[in-house]
Order: sequence, then structure tokens, then C-alpha cells
Amino acid sequence: MFNNILKFTQDKTKYLYENSLFLSHIDKLIFLTIIAVYLSSTFAGSDFIGFIALITIFLTGIKLLTKSGEKVTCKGFELFILAYFMLVIVSLFGSTLFYLSLKGFFKTLTYVGFYASLVIYLKDHKKQIPLMLGLVGVCLSFESFVGFLQNFAHVDEISTWQDVSSLNPEEVMTRVYGTLKPYNPNLLGGYFVVGIPALFGMCALNLYEKRLKCALVWLVLSAAACGTLFATGCRGSYLALVGMLLVTFLISAKFLWKTYKKIYLSIIAGCSALVLFTLTFISSLRARVFSIFAMRNDSSNSFRFNVYHSSLDMFKDNWLLGIGIGNQNFREIYGLYMRTGFDALSAYNIFLETAVESGIFALIAFVGFLICLFVQGVKCILKSTDVKNIIFVSTAIVSVVGVCIHGMVDTVFFRPQIQFVFWLMIAISSVIVNEK
Repeated sequence: MFNNILKFTQDKTKYLYENSLFLSHIDKLIFLTIIAVYLSSTFAGSDFIGFIALITIFLTGIKLLTKSGEKVTCKGFELFILAYFMLVIVSLFGSTLFYLSLKGFFKTLTYVGFYASLVIYLKDHKKQIPLMLGLVGVCLSFESFVGFLQNFAHVDEISTWQDVSSLNPEEVMTRVYGTLKPYNPNLLGGYFVVGIPALFGMCALNLYEKRLKCALVWLVLSAAACGTLFATGCRGSYLALVGMLLVTFLISAKFLWKTYKKIYLSIIAGCSALVLFTLTFISSLRARVFSIFAMRNDSSNSFRFNVYHSSLDMFKDNWLLGIGIGNQNFREIYGLYMRTGFDALSAYNIFLETAVESGIFALIAFVGFLICLFVQGVKCILKSTDVKNIIFVSTAIVSVVGVCIHGMVDTVFFRPQIQFVFWLMIAISSVIVNEK
């Protein structure tokens, strides 16, 4: 039905498309706006980044309505994304705070619309995938450089970012936050988590194409990004990095185990030794890592436990449709459930947040989307004979794994800097696994 409408409008505007300078270059304009989204993410605020993304969506809409042969398809894990979005709409109209939820809904609409724009663009320009990953890698490398300078300069905390009550002075970490707005080391940590796989992917791609010098450059940039990730002091990103490395090693075993078994095992041993060496000799990092297991004895951990407890109570009372999407809506309702002195902007867990905001069925759709994505991705990795496709899908899978692990204990997943990279990874996976 929808594609029939598109065909009708395309037929009516065929002459206009073929004779319009603007429409004949619309793909180039879409590409420029996509680049602008990722470049602006390193310095601009959420509203500005979202505005550029809306331009991308608008241009894509014009393209669909005017370019002959353009169609919209939805299959595989995209069906779960569509189901999730429909349930978010139902939750919006069922919310007692409709106008606050409306703002959160428009953010979700922007993210999903941008994802659709990426898929539509990349289907016709698959050769641009390395450029997209490279762009993300360059942005991460810039943040790595800034983070290195901040760590060297021992920047002051803008707010209370770590519990220092039980630490010696030498165990207090300088937590870097880069240039992402709002300034927050957890946001920078999450940005590295979602983007570091792009650096891994570019390194693997150049290695496969036997551009060894370029591969070495991307390898150095990957190491620098991992080092800066540790300097953020974001413990959730530490856990995510471990998970991403494990998945990367598992995937690489397909190519290295039979022929390069000794080299493969040596790399794993070397990485493990480097981590142990770092934890042994950098006391501030060791204290930060061990605080993960301090449970209630660490104030940050204790705060999250209180939020989880209150959020579960919110879900129990609103399990069917949720309270409505958006952090402002969450904060208003959370005030009725919070423990004294423990205000929160979100549930600090993306799955619990989804359940609280949009209900049990939205959570099922969201989890179903992730499971289907992983299943399709793994099938492609195991069965495909196109090494480039395997590298691209592997990059996406590793990124999503990292985001899911980090999202278990943090709230920054919903920031546009992370969302737009996350949906790029999903779009890359969609274009490849659904390719005919």
C-alpha cells in the first residue's frame, strides 16, 4: 500500500526529478548531512545534532517521493523495530503526561527516521560503508586526543563523578570527558564503546586489502581509543570493552584459528598480560575497577541499586503500556517512587528503561530485535564467503554487544552522540544481511 503511493507520486514527479538540479544531486546532499551529523556530535548540543538529522530525514522523504523505483521494505529484525515503534506510539497516547512524553517520542522518531534514511542511502551506496566507519573512527580519534590532553592536564571534575571517601589521593582518577556535550565521562565512555568497533573494522578491512601501513595506523588509533576509554573512569564501558574484545576474538577465530593458531593465542595472551600489567601498576585504575565489586560500599553502585528498586516498582504499576517515553516524563513519575535524596533521570538500564517507559510488549519487541539481529548477523558471519561483508557485519555486532553491556548499568545510550552511531551499525547490518 505504502509503496503504491510512492509509485504514484514518483510517476507524477518523474519529469521534475529528471530536470531538477536539486533532485539530481539529492543523494550527495543526504550524504553531506549524514557526515554533518557525526562531525557535529563531537562538539554540538543535542538539539543541533537532532536538527541536522531531521534535514537528512526530510531529504530522504523527498527522494522517496520523487525518484523512480524507490521502495520501502521491512523484514528480519526490522519488523521488531517497527513493532517497537508502534508500541511506543500506543504508550504515548496512554501516558498521563502526554505533552512531556511527546517530546521523548519526537526524539525516538528522529532516531528511527535517521536509521531508515541510512538504510535507504546505503542500499544504493554500499561502497560508502568504509567511509562511514572511517568517519566514526576519525571522530573517536579526535576524542582520544582531547582525552589524552585532559588526562595530562589533570582536569577538574565538573560534578561528583566518583566516590573518593575511601580512596587515597594517588587512587583518585582524573576522569576525562572530551568535547561531547553535556560534559560527562560516562557519555564519552559510551561513545567509545559504540564507536571503537569501527576502528577495529577499518583495521581488519585494510589488513584484508593488504594495505598494511593503513592497517597499522588504524590499529594504533584503536589502541589509543581503548586507552582513553580507561581514562574516562566509566566502569560500564570497562565491562563493555571486555565483552567486545571477547566477541572480536571469537569472530577472528574463523580466519586465524586453523592457519595462525599460535599467533592468535599469542595476541590473546598479550592483551591479557597488558590488562594485568596496567591494573597492577596504575593504582587509580585498579581502585576504579575494583569499585565495581564494592556493591553497596560504593555510593555510585548504591545509587543505582536504589534506582533499580524504584524503577521496578514503577514497572509493576505500569507494566502494560508504561508511563510514556522520555527522560522528562520519567523524572516526573520517578518522584513518586524514589527513595529520599535519590532523584534520577532514567532507570540506568536500557532494558528496564524500555519496560518502564513503554511497557512489557515494547520490551519484548526491543529484545526480539536484538536477538534477531544477532542471529542474522551470526549466520552471515558463518556462511558468507564475502570477507568484506563479514567485516562490516562483525563490526556492527561487536558494537551492539558493547552497547548492550554498557546499557545494563548506565543511561547514556539515549544520548544522540551514541544513538546515531548505534543506528549506523544497525543500518550497515541491515543492508548486508537483507541483501539479495
